[in-house]
Amino acid sequence: MSRPTPLRDVHESLGATLTDFAGWLMPLRYGSESAEHRAVREAAGLFDLSHMGEIFLTGPQAGEALDYALVGHLSALAPGRARYTMIVNERGGVLDDLIVYRLGDEEFMVVANASNYQKVAAELRERAKPYDAVVEDRSDRYALIAVQGPRAQEILATLTDADLDGLKYYAGLPGQVDGRQALIARTGYTGEDGFELFVANQDAVPLWHAIAAAGEPHGLRPAGLSSRDTLRLEAGMPLYGNELSAELTPFDAGLGRVVKFDKPGDFVGRSALEAVKDDPPRRRLVGLVARNRRVPRHGYPVTKDGVVVGEVTSGAPSQTLGKPIAMAYVDTGAESGLAVDIRGSHEPMDLVELPFYRRNK
Repeated sequence: MSRPTPLRDVHESLGATLTDFAGWLMPLRYGSESAEHRAVREAAGLFDLSHMGEIFLTGPQAGEALDYALVGHLSALAPGRARYTMIVNERGGVLDDLIVYRLGDEEFMVVANASNYQKVAAELRERAKPYDAVVEDRSDRYALIAVQGPRAQEILATLTDADLDGLKYYAGLPGQVDGRQALIARTGYTGEDGFELFVANQDAVPLWHAIAAAGEPHGLRPAGLSSRDTLRLEAGMPLYGNELSAELTPFDAGLGRVVKFDKPGDFVGRSALEAVKDDPPRRRLVGLVARNRRVPRHGYPVTKDGVVVGEVTSGAPSQTLGKPIAMAYVDTGAESGLAVDIRGSHEPMDLVELPFYRRNK
């Protein structure tokens, strides 16, 4: 049975279509997913992300433990800042992509994908054993609410005295939001400016209602998983299980920049990643824009002159571009004359560099 978030009753009262996602009962849409998508691009959207995992590392060597466990240099992270990173296996394959927040000198929070957080917590416990650090999975205690879009700050500012102007991208600070304690993070997964609020489970419902009321005059709409996926696709952000997997390294995904070979000491996967870092991958992750109306979907073959040269990892109609778009792994060198085999019809595609959409700052 799918696990509900603390906001299940709210979603049902809003008429959401609920679906299982990674073992959680999540809102897919509340009505029109295209309207939810446009609201985030033009005003703001309100998301329930309580299915994500929150794993804490505390202690004098918490930073060093993360340096060994992950590919990033987390001990160098300043308190109050966040960093995108990955956990890989000994072969360099990606077990999950993560955001790590440094909450204090000896306290870090690792945010993992819903489908992987238990695996990530187990790996962190094992990898942290040689260090003076404690690993604790607190995912059951936290709800996560996101406000994303160009009017997100304007909306949130009506509910908090926290210094939102001074909060940089990929940073977080503790604060009160509508009188409730939260970690306010300037992060997100939509390509827009916005905030993610980590709060105690019991505060999720009243906080949702407070944000919804504050945002109504500004065009805020609740937004489900469908619009979240099309937003992140336009922004060229990878999804674990689609663009990332244990069979791919960060270099395969074009994300080799997150691997910090110059940090002190060893880390899990270093040898395997050093062996491949200078080798061009056989396939690279690219963007495809359809010339016609048919939509490429996950798993569809990419072809050139009738020969398979790749595979679609994510695809959807783009509300912003007005055309179907996709991310795909395509053989290096195959950059023109591409098509996607959609049930036997080879639909022509133009290859573009990612992302498809970049907001004006």
